[in-house]
Amino acid sequence: MSTNERTRTRLLVATLVCIERWGLEKTSLEDVAKEAGLSRATVYRYFSGGREQLVHATVAWEVARFFERIERAVAEEPDLAGKLRRGLMFGHQAIEEHALLQRILATEPEALLAELSNTVPLMEQAVRAYLLALLRSEDLRPGVSAMHAADYMTRLFLSYVGSQGQWDFTDPATVDELVRSQFLAGVVA
Repeated sequence: MSTNERTRTRLLVATLVCIERWGLEKTSLEDVAKEAGLSRATVYRYFSGGREQLVHATVAWEVARFFERIERAVAEEPDLAGKLRRGLMFGHQAIEEHALLQRILATEPEALLAELSNTVPLMEQAVRAYLLALLRSEDLRPGVSAMHAADYMTRLFLSYVGSQGQWDFTDPATVDELVRSQFLAGVVA
């Protein structure tokens, strides 16, 4: 990792620490600079858009790390259904156990939603690309394109990871039923 990458990561980590300490809305550039042991000028060198750009970058970085963890969790699953089941279970649990996310949801939901609205298109793009690659090797029903199926499954996946609804995500058999009835039905031959 280059010095620039290390410094940028240091600033992102410091931002997470500050958000945990003071909240999303009250975290300032000065707080982040102090936490990182760097000057404000250094923060601006890496995030010329100031606090707004730094917070956006931090949220996007944390979301990317979340999806990297899901990808590692599903890597050993042998098929699409298994990857979906494991991804849903792991992702939902990871959200519930993410202390900072839960705190912000409880204290500053509007600020978090505003930040996530910038990140949702990136999440959709990443999940869609991952699912599209898997779907290209599946036997799809006649008339179903891999691109449309990936788009459909992406929206379902992101929706269910965030809110399990009536499904018990601690029970693999229940999640298997969800995958069969909601994700794969009508898509896979």
